[in-house]
Formats: sequence, structure tokens, C-alpha cells
Amino acid sequence: MNVQINNTWKIVLQDEFNKPYFQNIVQFLQTEKEAGKKIYPTGSLIFNSFNQTPFDKVRVVILGQDPYHGAGQAHGLSFSVQAGVKPPPSLSNIFKEIKSDIGLEISTNFGNLTQWAQQGVLLLNTALTVRDGEPFSHAKIGWSQFTDAVIEKISDEKNNIIFILWGKFAQEKKSLINEGKHFILQAPHPSPLSAHKGFLGCKHFSLTNEILVKLKKQPIDWNINSL
Repeated sequence: MNVQINNTWKIVLQDEFNKPYFQNIVQFLQTEKEAGKKIYPTGSLIFNSFNQTPFDKVRVVILGQDPYHGAGQAHGLSFSVQAGVKPPPSLSNIFKEIKSDIGLEISTNFGNLTQWAQQGVLLLNTALTVRDGEPFSHAKIGWSQFTDAVIEKISDEKNNIIFILWGKFAQEKKSLINEGKHFILQAPHPSPLSAHKGFLGCKHFSLTNEILVKLKKQPIDWNINSL
């Protein structure tokens, strides 16, 4: 099956694209489209995280869950919203933690994290699509099998990747990661329901850069205002 995705990922994931479960995902999305359902993100952006962060450039993985289900929000990067869309509460808390952690103030009116992705931060949701206004509507169509395979491929074929797992759902994926050769940072989810239980104050942004510097790698510029 020919999937429109960055060639570095196409090589790594071709076996997954050829499996029946992935063909079922494609068929399901086609059926949704034919039934007039609005799906987010739009087709060309479904694999945006992979296209912005090629496999050979991945240094950090921030795992999300479901794409935003409101019009104009989702664009294929976990936690990120398109330009012109006000950052949702979880993203606002991420920015709050960045300010507390490293003193960087990010505009509350801009939430496009593409600049992170282009520096090697894979912003991966575990489900890559959602129906308009219906959270988790595509959570069980096969995406989790695909994104589990992505996590395992990164774990198996790369070294010294920093996996950032916020919330119980993301932390359930810990078993897919070889802790002997990667770094795992865990905290509660940045949602307003849990941010004050340990996300705020986790210092994951400075910790990530400390690890990268020790590995003699370029630290991440967490600023997004220059986009």
C-alpha cells in the first residue's frame, strides 16, 4: 500500500502498511468520508508528525492520545493546534510549565508546535484521526496497533531517545520502550484535571535539554513565537 509519508518512515513502516489491520483503517476512513463525516485532521495532515520529523531525525517523543476534535484545531501533531487557534487548556498548561521551568514566555494566542517537530521532537498521537465533535471516535479502528509499532520501531532501531509520557494512557506505552537504551520522563497529564498533581513542576523541558547536552546533542529551542 502506498502511503503519503516521509520516505524515511515509509522504509521503516512498510510492513505495517501492508498488514490487513492498516488496510482496514484506510477502508474505514474512506467509508466515513463517503458517509459525509468530517474527519480531523484533514487527509494531508494525518501523517504530519512523521513528515515534520523524519525517522533519522527523531531525538524526543512526546506522546499524546486523541487529535483535537474541533474545526481547525488538529494538524497531526500531538498537543499542537493550527496557527490562529487559541491554545486549548492542556497546551496552555504546557506553556505555563515551560515558563516556570526555563523562564520562556510563549504567547497564549499561538499554539503551533511545528518548530519543535522540525528539531526532532516527534509529536505522536496514539490515534491519528477523529470524527468532528466526537472524542475518541476513531480510538479503536486500529490506530493504536500502528502507533504501538511506531514506538517499538523507534525503541528497537534507535538509541538514547527521550520519551516523554504524560498521563496514565501514555505511561501504559512504557512497556514498548527498551529502558536500557532510552530515557523515559513521566508526569501526570497537563489537562486542568491533573496538571496540579505533578505536571506543573515536572521540569521535563530543562531535563530533556540536560540529557541532550550530556549526549553532546543540540538542545531543543522550546520557543515557538518565531514561526
